[in-house]
Amino acid sequence: MAPFTVGTIDVKLRDALKPQTPPATQKTRELPKGHKKRPECRPLPATIIHDEDAILTLRDGTKLHADIFRPKTEQKVPAIVMWGPYGKSGSGLININVMPMRAGIPESRLSGYEDFEGLDPAEWVSRGYAILNVDARGVNDSEGNIQWWGTGEGRDGYDAIEEIARLPWCTGKVGMAGNSWLAIVQYFIAAERPPHLACIAPLEGLSDPLREDTGRGGIPNLPFAQDVAGALAGRQQQEDWAAMVQSYPVTNEYFEDKRVEMTKIDVPAYIAASYSTALHTIGSLRAFEEIPHKNKWLVLHATQEWYDLYSNERTEDMDKFFAYHLKGVQNSWPQTAPVRIALLNHTKPALVDQEFPDLPWHLASTTSRQLHLSPNGELTLERHTGPSTTLSYQADSNAEVAFTYVFPARTVLTGPSTLILHISAPDHDDMDIHTHIFKADQHGTILSHLNIPIPESAPPAANFDKLTNNRLWRYWGPNGMLRASKRDVSAKLSGQSWKTLSHSRDDKVKPGEIVRLSIQLWPMGLVFEAGEKLVLKISGGEIGARQLPHLPAIPNANKGKHVLHFGGTSEACLQFFTL
Repeated sequence: MAPFTVGTIDVKLRDALKPQTPPATQKTRELPKGHKKRPECRPLPATIIHDEDAILTLRDGTKLHADIFRPKTEQKVPAIVMWGPYGKSGSGLININVMPMRAGIPESRLSGYEDFEGLDPAEWVSRGYAILNVDARGVNDSEGNIQWWGTGEGRDGYDAIEEIARLPWCTGKVGMAGNSWLAIVQYFIAAERPPHLACIAPLEGLSDPLREDTGRGGIPNLPFAQDVAGALAGRQQQEDWAAMVQSYPVTNEYFEDKRVEMTKIDVPAYIAASYSTALHTIGSLRAFEEIPHKNKWLVLHATQEWYDLYSNERTEDMDKFFAYHLKGVQNSWPQTAPVRIALLNHTKPALVDQEFPDLPWHLASTTSRQLHLSPNGELTLERHTGPSTTLSYQADSNAEVAFTYVFPARTVLTGPSTLILHISAPDHDDMDIHTHIFKADQHGTILSHLNIPIPESAPPAANFDKLTNNRLWRYWGPNGMLRASKRDVSAKLSGQSWKTLSHSRDDKVKPGEIVRLSIQLWPMGLVFEAGEKLVLKISGGEIGARQLPHLPAIPNANKGKHVLHFGGTSEACLQFFTL
């Protein structure tokens, strides 16, 4: 087999998890109304024709396996494609069952035929669509090696979309949908512009895995990628994304191939995002900002991404979008506001579906503000004017420093924020800085937003609180991180909302040298009432709960202390937007 390369870069491979079943063969069966895959699953509301292990052939002859679920009808229907690595139709190791309390989604809510993070055929076939769950290149019985995104997967998707459009039951209109990985690949496939792709619905998809996940802020964070890689099944190998990140300290053709060129996307897009994910927020917002046409809609919702995916609200909203773009139904979709966002209170229900003509922090009605860090632990409207002074913390431990501001009147914070520091490390030539915004009540108690409504089957309160002490279930506020040597910003890649790190070089700092760092925190939508407090924390290590409880913390690479400098020419402030 020829070496696997991207540009001039040889791609490292690792074994995929070998399937324990013999190679599958194609068959068609009828699933009658009322059929259940398992006794606990949702019954089918209508009869479905299931083409199992249908073959889609790519331009290089590679054959992919897909499960097709379509209505029992003589009429042609449009297709919605789920393209993923986890095993089509619920066959993979990664699924809702392994998430804490199934992310609040009872087993009876789903048919069990859905891809992990994909639409449920039981819901959508009865609405007049065919649902296709495609095992991407290398997954299970699909031929080849598993790819981790990039233009190669985009070209595979182009070929598959065009073959699906020619199937005898299809109208020729093809859409895509799905969450996380299933969303990321939609961007790459849409950027290839397959002629029969009519629209996409990327829900919670990152757009640059190096800068937004495994190398966010220039700090390597590999456990999640390694965890996912260990669960991907296939008969050959897969890209070893984590090994590539470890092997190349600066960016190259391989990593830049994984950054979506949003300006190439010309189909209508329904984009969903949330605040609570540690993976997808900024990528989803970059997609909305950079897709160059006006047929794009963003929903920034108040719940966890999997719970939202299967909610009645998301289903009905997406059905309007798909009905308009795939079926030609003349409904009210074109009048939908371009941006609908949720504003979180933590102490009261979120204010959902607040409508805006653009991202609100782009609008003239939004105000840019600053709060200055004071060495006494306060955030103030005025910059520290006293003598130059310092404040330090032990950077190679869990030590934190905190700064607090009390809001005199109701204030709504929106969008990304930036922490400006002058900082030094007396004993080290680099610094990892982590920062986090929390909301506290009048007494200083840190508050959180419950991303998933408390299920009827929830355990007693004490156990429930313990089980939900993670970012899957709760949101405390936005965080940010930066490795000082990776602080170089790419003007070419930066957008209107976000200064993008270049990852093209390492700029070490001399021990004791005071360096100005600009640390970006992910976008937020937080409501503070009069008397409530904003608490800004700074540390050398990760702050707060894990996204998933079994994953380790981001490694702390600091040595010794960090020293914050105030006064004179040393600046320390938090920049943010208010509605």
